[in-house]
Amino acid sequence: MKQFRPDIMHVFNKILALSIAAGVALFCAAPVCAKPGDKILNRPYADQKRWHFGFSVGTQFQDLNFTHNGYETPAPENGQWFVEIPSYAPGICANVLADLRLHSHFNLRFSPGMYFGSKSVEMVDANSDARLRQEIKTAYVVLPFDLKISGERYYNSRPYVTVGAMGAFDVGKKRSDYLQFNSADAYLTVGMGCDLYLPFFKLNPEIKFCFGLTDILRHDRPDLVDNPDMMKITQSLTKVKSKMFVLTFYFE
Repeated sequence: MKQFRPDIMHVFNKILALSIAAGVALFCAAPVCAKPGDKILNRPYADQKRWHFGFSVGTQFQDLNFTHNGYETPAPENGQWFVEIPSYAPGICANVLADLRLHSHFNLRFSPGMYFGSKSVEMVDANSDARLRQEIKTAYVVLPFDLKISGERYYNSRPYVTVGAMGAFDVGKKRSDYLQFNSADAYLTVGMGCDLYLPFFKLNPEIKFCFGLTDILRHDRPDLVDNPDMMKITQSLTKVKSKMFVLTFYFE
């Protein structure tokens, strides 16, 4: 049987592990290295506001995790289809931000916005090496809630990590194709970033990993009842879950 190239989630998991290690190192190093009074601080009272607002722009990569069930198509094809994402295209994202200060090191953040992206799905018959392809475009309305946990401020920078949850709703137009997906999804999110205190605002570069919680594959396909050649791809999958890697720049 043909072996598939490992998907990007192997790299995704390595980046996540390295990011967590880097975040821990920053949190440990900042309190030791900080020397108050050595340098003029920009916006020294910015973190004492009860509420503050901002916006973000950035890019994101969308991935799908396919669980196959070993389904074989009837004779004469006798095929066994597997699905993967061989290539990725960066999408764009834009959000607005409302931040509530809970404590000197804890903030609750709500950042609704839009994620626009696309991904190319390739379907391969392991027996004949026949290939099919589908382009998937998405326009998500996202509703992320995050708990921001900040370290000590070091001059004009302050590292932080986030944990949270995000609802996502695909408002793009659906069409009949090999695979269709549900419009709604829910994610658990973890991220890390750094507050950079500039003279007139804070700039926060942040990376975030989003892990889908639900099976988004639409199994009931009445539109394909008379088209078993297309329905076989859905029949070959037990579930599909979504994952995202997001790089954003907040302006606060």
